[in-house]
Amino acid sequence: MSLNPEINQDQNWAQNSAKNLLKKDALYYHEFPTPGKISVEITKPTATQRDLALAYSPGVAEPVKEIAANPEAAYQYTSKGNLVGVISNGTAILGLGNLGALASKPVMEGKAVLFKRFGGIDAIDIEVDEQDAASFIRTVKAIAPTFGGINLEDIKAPECFQIEYELRRALDIPVFHDDQHGTAIIVAAALSNALEIQEKTLSQVKIVCVGAGAAGIACMELLIRMGAAKENILMLDSQGVIHTERHGLGPYKFAFAQHTSKRDLTDAIKDADVFVGVSGPDVLTVEQLKLMAPKPIVFALSNPDPEINPDLARAARDDLIIATGRSDFPNQVNNVLCFPYIFRAALDVRARVITVSMTIAAAKAIAALAKEPIPEEIKNLYPAEKNMQFGREYLIPKPMDPRLRERVAPAVARAAIEANVAKLPYPKHYPVE
Repeated sequence: MSLNPEINQDQNWAQNSAKNLLKKDALYYHEFPTPGKISVEITKPTATQRDLALAYSPGVAEPVKEIAANPEAAYQYTSKGNLVGVISNGTAILGLGNLGALASKPVMEGKAVLFKRFGGIDAIDIEVDEQDAASFIRTVKAIAPTFGGINLEDIKAPECFQIEYELRRALDIPVFHDDQHGTAIIVAAALSNALEIQEKTLSQVKIVCVGAGAAGIACMELLIRMGAAKENILMLDSQGVIHTERHGLGPYKFAFAQHTSKRDLTDAIKDADVFVGVSGPDVLTVEQLKLMAPKPIVFALSNPDPEINPDLARAARDDLIIATGRSDFPNQVNNVLCFPYIFRAALDVRARVITVSMTIAAAKAIAALAKEPIPEEIKNLYPAEKNMQFGREYLIPKPMDPRLRERVAPAVARAAIEANVAKLPYPKHYPVE
């Protein structure tokens, strides 16, 4: 940080100016030319009286009777098979907190846009004005027949764990809480490649995770499934290290409680190989970063302001790899790399559930794609990154890379079939196995 107050004032002015411009542009984008970001399209002809007779009365009675006799026929005669419900109660909106169901609507509409843009999936946002977990579960169960899958979004912990568990158990369509598993998949993919570059192994590294909410717990659970040693993980919440002598820990946090004398981040970070932050801005100091082991890996994922500024981190450690959740720094950990393609595969093979093996398959496919040569047309989309290639500043593919759908969806579909949760065979239009 500069010691010159005039320079600091200039920097603050520039940052505030940029934020004001973004606010103005964002509000204009959402209002014009039509309020909101999604609409409904008609997929059948409606030009004649006969068209209308087929679309509604009396012709619509025929598919109604077919579905009543065989519920699976809904996939044949309605949009169910390519329709996802994006559902939230607004209790954990982005980094803004509990602002309520209605305030979450722009985010849920945005998620629907991403489903369509990247996965070719129709999605409808549903904002449920209900913060009680049991009532929320009942509501979603009641409307579930509409959809081929359900994407839960922006629901605070620990209720999100109960909600997803109960819905997965009750429904025969895939239910996926993206704040948990989407984040975990991208973290696992990026960390796999970062470890390779830093010449370390997942089973041996010491990991510090700051943030014990939905994303943090899901990230650590998936890393353990992929080979991380649970005893090598220290998790911290707002009260410090989660250890066995603490009282009042819920079951999800207690699962990561360690028998240790370490109590704060300075204690925990010493000689750690990996830092994963899903907490808040400026949590990790330069002094703490310097305590990490040689060739550290830092995932500072708080948005919009990371746990440590990447420029400060690189200035302090020239041997580190750093990723953030921001698009204006290298190595953006972005859930859009996985959730459209996981649902694409789940819908295409009509999976009853999204299994751990399917999420691992997605993580591995994303990690592998980053190592492939990057076509020029993709590089041209990111002109500021002239030397785009696998390495310390390119751990995972860019969101606009069209190859993601070609790699991730088939890998997830295969995993669903191997796990015996798919009702349909490997799609013919997918790449040959």
